[in-house]
Amino acid sequence: MSDLILFWHRRDLRISDNTGLAAARKQSPKVVGVFCLDPNILERDDVAPARVTYMIGSLQSLQKRYAQAGSELLILHTEPTQAIPKLAIALDAKAVFWNWDVEPYSQERDRTIIEALEEKGIQFLEKNWDQLLHSPEDIRTGSNQPYTVYTPFWKNWSAKPKASPVELSDGTSLQGLTEDEKEIAKTSGVIELPSAKDLGFHWDGELVISPGETAAQERLEEFCASIINEYKEQRNFPAVDGTSRLSAALKFGVIGVRTVWQATLEALENSRSDETETSIRTWQQELAWREFYQHAMYNFPELAEGAFRQPFKNFPYDNNEEHFQAWCEGKTGYPIVDAAMRQLNELGWMHNRCRMIVASFLTKDLLINPQLGEKYFMQKLIDGDLSANNGGWQWSASSGMDPKPVRIFNPASQAQKFDFEGEYIRQWVPELRSMDTEYLVTGKISPLEGRAVGYPDPIVDHNIQQRQFKERYQRQKEASGAVG
Repeated sequence: MSDLILFWHRRDLRISDNTGLAAARKQSPKVVGVFCLDPNILERDDVAPARVTYMIGSLQSLQKRYAQAGSELLILHTEPTQAIPKLAIALDAKAVFWNWDVEPYSQERDRTIIEALEEKGIQFLEKNWDQLLHSPEDIRTGSNQPYTVYTPFWKNWSAKPKASPVELSDGTSLQGLTEDEKEIAKTSGVIELPSAKDLGFHWDGELVISPGETAAQERLEEFCASIINEYKEQRNFPAVDGTSRLSAALKFGVIGVRTVWQATLEALENSRSDETETSIRTWQQELAWREFYQHAMYNFPELAEGAFRQPFKNFPYDNNEEHFQAWCEGKTGYPIVDAAMRQLNELGWMHNRCRMIVASFLTKDLLINPQLGEKYFMQKLIDGDLSANNGGWQWSASSGMDPKPVRIFNPASQAQKFDFEGEYIRQWVPELRSMDTEYLVTGKISPLEGRAVGYPDPIVDHNIQQRQFKERYQRQKEASGAVG
């Protein structure tokens, strides 16, 4: 058996601050990367073209990083449970290392691969949580149970010390395959990295963040240099560039979460006011929300299939197809909702405040099953992540881990508070640009004026729909015997 270690990248498309890769380098200088384009993922019906385009661009960047380090990143495009062990056996690798993941499919896939490697006497790395600052086993209640409410989770999580970024033991130096081994790899399924279009995904728009490790690091530095200092207030205004836009980079691990956390600590050291410090800590709480949802998915994998709270397991949604299509296309007659959906469709990204607004509207106004909206988001979002998307939708739908079950967002009051000058609406709903701001943000556009510019009448009445939702929720709660 050779001293070769294959490092299997999944959602950690970088070399720096990669705990599994660093562990591999400690055992051997001969470390070769491998990435498997998994048909079980790529052939789902909820894969966004923007997300695949970003992933492929990040893989191109990662291949260059490996070449600079003296090694290579091998690409496979087949069933990973077969391909990873086959490649390891063909190259006589002594180990295959990777970083663990919380998602149910990943857990099942990894167990299958571990069995195949153990059968051949090939080493692997036990549960290495590179994508998290704390593993799901580390953050537990006093009775050793997983948390189901964020605030006590945050108190526990934030009190624990965080690991520093990790680097390879010898700088960025690695050893790659010999020429003979490269030929063996080719006969074992290794291919050239295809484009997103080669894979059937067409995205011709811009990406909200450029692919690759360098671009993510630059965006982090830009954010922490200024934007983070006003994050607490500015993050809520969709017309303002007041968020990090690092969600896609974190989803694919193009930047390490320890690197991100370290940057927030440095920003705190440089803060000069209580307001700035509060803003930085607010963003740290968003990182904790990310981990809360990932821990929840790991501890309660059934979340991927439906509601957490009993009253919503069989909730009587209307699921009106015409209403759903109007929501998808940004033609509901509610300007802030339509602006957000059109931003999603054009950019493959939506401001977080607007994600809450449109999710509440779909579930509480249109009375449509949140799983339909959750899937549509995954079909569009560059940062689409099962845990975060599922958690966000269940929060907005009141079906998840949330002590306030009947939260309802009024689209008009949300627009008046967070887009009070109508800048965001005018940007994304151009037919309304000449409309008076008061009508724009309240949504009180006369049918005559709306039709004159090709804008639809509201498809439902918010006040009527929220009453219907509350009545149905009360009946469901009583029927299920739920409290709260």
